[in-house]
Amino acid sequence: MDISANFRMLALYNQRMNRQLLEVCQQLTNEQLQQNTNAFFPSVMAHWNHILFGDLIMLQRLVASRLVDIEPSTLEQLPNAKAVDDQFVSDLKGLSILRPLVDSIYVDITRSLKTSDCNNLVRYTTTEGKKIERNLTEFLQHIFNNQTHHRGQLTCVLSQLGLDFGCTDLPIIVPEGTRS
Repeated sequence: MDISANFRMLALYNQRMNRQLLEVCQQLTNEQLQQNTNAFFPSVMAHWNHILFGDLIMLQRLVASRLVDIEPSTLEQLPNAKAVDDQFVSDLKGLSILRPLVDSIYVDITRSLKTSDCNNLVRYTTTEGKKIERNLTEFLQHIFNNQTHHRGQLTCVLSQLGLDFGCTDLPIIVPEGTRS
């Protein structure tokens, strides 16, 4: 499998897992979504907002690098990720609109990705002010790894709330694997 096919698979995996977990969260009351989880993030919604923040800020950095083309009308629908503590959505209704949009953008980006693109450099400044330069492979790997890591934290919380979030295995979630 070449690296561009790997990223297409990971984008589909993230899209499908986010949808799956969002459906599970529909079983929770607003109070349960906001209650203290005693986890890394203080609530289920805080977990979702952090995952969304990571995706939005990395997407902004990717767009700024001019390595991807995204329709301006699509970008206008996204909030600006400017601070680590941003709360983009306060409930599942808002998340149900924004999360699928962000996921579809990443799927679209990876569909047009060629292996030869993966050595292009992304230069950006972190939220702490540090200048970073990474090739697109490292940059995309971080995006998908970050989502998976924080969804793991979220599934732990959902499990403690007694919810069954189903299978999380990549070959089951994305059975078509690397096929385009």
